[in-house]
Amino acid sequence: MSAYRIPGLHHVTATVNDAQEDYDFYTKLLGLRLVKKTVNFDNNRVYHFYYGNEAGEPSTIMTTFPYKGEGVREGVRGTGQVMITAFSVPMASFGYWKERLSAANVTFTETPRFGDAIIDFQDPSGLELSLVGRDDDDRGPWVKSEVPEEHAIRGFFNVTLSIAEIAPTFQFLTDVMGFTQIATEGNLTRFRAAETGPGNWIDVRNDAGAERGHNGLGTVHHVAFRIESNEEQAALRERILGIDNMRVTEFKDRKYFRSIYFRIPGGVLFEVATVAPGFPVDEGLEYLGQELKLPDWEEPKRAEIEKHLPKVIW
Repeated sequence: MSAYRIPGLHHVTATVNDAQEDYDFYTKLLGLRLVKKTVNFDNNRVYHFYYGNEAGEPSTIMTTFPYKGEGVREGVRGTGQVMITAFSVPMASFGYWKERLSAANVTFTETPRFGDAIIDFQDPSGLELSLVGRDDDDRGPWVKSEVPEEHAIRGFFNVTLSIAEIAPTFQFLTDVMGFTQIATEGNLTRFRAAETGPGNWIDVRNDAGAERGHNGLGTVHHVAFRIESNEEQAALRERILGIDNMRVTEFKDRKYFRSIYFRIPGGVLFEVATVAPGFPVDEGLEYLGQELKLPDWEEPKRAEIEKHLPKVIW
C-alpha cells in the first residue's frame, strides 16, 4: 500500500488580465464566493484571488493572478498546460446557465463528452471553461450570490491537460499519482484520483504535434491536487525525488495549505497541497474574503501595498 493517497483536485491557478473584470465574472456571473483576497507572494502589486464555495473547500477553488499593467505577455495556449477547467452544475440547470451566459453576452457552445452534457465558454481573459451537468454532486455551493442555490456551481468537475507525448504522462499519473485510467473517447483519456465523482477526475488530451504552450495572460499556471497530511505529502515528495530527471520544490508554506510543485513528464506544472489549515485560519467563516490578507512578511508594508494594488469595486 502506498504511503500517500491523492483524493482529487484542490485548486486551479490562472494568470489573468483585469482584476475588476475577473472579480465580477467569477463572483457575479458564475456566483462563486471570494473566499480570500491576498497578494502574489512574488509580486505584491498583484492580487491573488481565491473563489470557491462557502468555506473554500478543496476541489472548489479557482484562483487567479490579475496581472494587467505588470508587463506580462499574452499567453500561448498549447501542450504542457491545463487547457480546460470544468465546473459541476445540476443537470436541470442547463437552461438557466445558457440564458445567463447569453444575457451576459458570453458566447458558448455545447459539446458532450463522456456522455455528459457540457457548455464550453471563455472568461474575460480567454481561459477555457466548461459547465458539466451532473446529478451526483453533493458538495454544498455558495448560496449568497446572484445565482439561485438550485442552479449554483458545486465545484470543479475536472481539468483537461493538453499533452504532446501521452505515454510518459499516463505512466506518471498511474504509477506516481495513483490515478486509475477509466475511459477513452476520441483523443481524450479520463483518469480518476483516489476518490471518485466530480472534482476527482482529469482528462488527458492527446495533442501530438501541437504547439507548446507558454504561460501568460489567459492561461492556467498550474493545477493543484489535495493531500490529507504533511506526512503523506513528504512521502510523495520522496517518491518524486527518486525518479530520474524529475525535480520537486521544497515545502512551501502558503498559509492556507502547504505545497510542493513539480512538472510532470508532459510539462504541466502540478502542485500538491494539504487540506489543512484552510481559509478560515485568519478570518471567520462569515467574513471570508472581506479583508485584504497579507503574508506576515508583507504586513509592515501594508499601506504601500494597498496604495499600489488595482482599485476594485467589491
